[in-house]
Amino acid sequence: MRFRTTVLVNLCGTIHKGHVEHVNLSSTRAMSSRLAGLVVLAVVAASCSSSVSETADDAVAPTDSEAAVVESSEPGPPASIDLADVPRGEVRDFGPAPEVPEGDYTPEVAEAIDILFGNGVVADIPTDEQNEALEFLGESGDPRVAWILMDLLRFSRGASDAQRLTDGANKLTNSDVSVTAAWGDITDKLIAWDIPAPPNYAETKRAIYSTVLPEWGALFEQSENMDWRFVSWGGVRIDDRGFDMTDEPCNCIPAADNPLTESAAEATWLEDDDVVFGVVINGEARAYPRQIMEVREMVNDTLGGRDFAMPYCTLCGAAQVWFTDDVPDGVERPVLRTSGLLSRSNKVMYDLNTFSIFDTFLGNAQTGPLSETGVQLNQHTVVTSTWADWKAENPNTDVLIEELALGRDFDFRNNRDADGPIFPIGDVDPRLPIQEDVLGIITDDGPIAFHVASAVSALDRGETIEVDGIRILKSGSGIRAEDTDGNDLGAHQAFWFAWSQFHEDTALWPS
Repeated sequence: MRFRTTVLVNLCGTIHKGHVEHVNLSSTRAMSSRLAGLVVLAVVAASCSSSVSETADDAVAPTDSEAAVVESSEPGPPASIDLADVPRGEVRDFGPAPEVPEGDYTPEVAEAIDILFGNGVVADIPTDEQNEALEFLGESGDPRVAWILMDLLRFSRGASDAQRLTDGANKLTNSDVSVTAAWGDITDKLIAWDIPAPPNYAETKRAIYSTVLPEWGALFEQSENMDWRFVSWGGVRIDDRGFDMTDEPCNCIPAADNPLTESAAEATWLEDDDVVFGVVINGEARAYPRQIMEVREMVNDTLGGRDFAMPYCTLCGAAQVWFTDDVPDGVERPVLRTSGLLSRSNKVMYDLNTFSIFDTFLGNAQTGPLSETGVQLNQHTVVTSTWADWKAENPNTDVLIEELALGRDFDFRNNRDADGPIFPIGDVDPRLPIQEDVLGIITDDGPIAFHVASAVSALDRGETIEVDGIRILKSGSGIRAEDTDGNDLGAHQAFWFAWSQFHEDTALWPS
């Protein structure tokens, strides 16, 4: 029994030319005869918007006043920071969640699912039976099915198919949204309401995604560490090139392995106010210009005698360093790549050697052989700074060469992402606006985020920020964190929405 579905990029907003061009998945591989009718429109370069979430209020800078010192076991502001001046985010209202059945599908729903996915794949010939099965699922009263309808809608090309999927999801979620807004709006609701995954969801999702791009199939495994509800297509293909293939072109977001560098004096192409991500390991400093990282989004590098990967999630405003040279015995050094998938607007990275998925914000292997081994990567600090301030503090720094930017300068932060996440994220923590910058740290007592604007303002006034054994210091024009013994705490900057959704129990300074 077969059901036809075709692929569509939801072009709901302006598409910014970006990572890849002229990509057509259907022309890159032979499909089985069963899938011959599957039409793939294209994988576009930059992620596109479904429905834009509520935008954050503009940040309000803290008011200057007398210097103060904070030493506290609880997160709190210096005496000179007025909490009224710290921005707050909006509370999002998704309405009441629908009732959700427990356990397996009813026999009728299971039969309808079997009609659509009889042999584990999305098929190519529509029949009245399949159309009736899809209509029945919308009437089934099981909101869990809406996850599957949204997965199909993410790739649905035909207008009638998209309308049918939207109508069904609207009924299941008590919504009334248009086809163009449905994928974003309804997925936001499913996440916010914490609607459980349907039975055998990993297998169903693999069937959909591997039909679109067979290389994705190896990523979709049932795992206690992986929540497949949140995973969606980010609008680009997987980067599955071999290691040290930096110069090999691809229809993907191309990671840079062992990138070439030059001295600060040689980098005359960088402007003083350009943003760089600075790393110091064992006394050696290197700058990774944001312009390059927006093109590459992943670097596998060696500095100060240590191997590491640096993912940069443009959607999260987060560049991180994960050491890849201290894995368990018998485990080959992970080579991290961009999968083309997202999890709540955060890039999904994977190990090229084993196709094990790693959580970008947690550093743990979530699927595949490395998940079974229990691989947990250790983090090192990344400083977000202007180039002028970074090289003034680190005169011996080197920097990635301009050619790695491939002639591109996206500036996603101030263009595509300026108004907030363009992919579904569900509910948000209203303690800060979603796009506020925070410095995130994992401690033995749990995660804590420091509001960057407040911290920089306080430090510039000569204040000391010390919270529960964490000392915040200026570095370049940004901030970093160390403990009272001067040890690096592996901090990195990110948008508040990203940090808080991956660390729901995070403390916040100022509170």
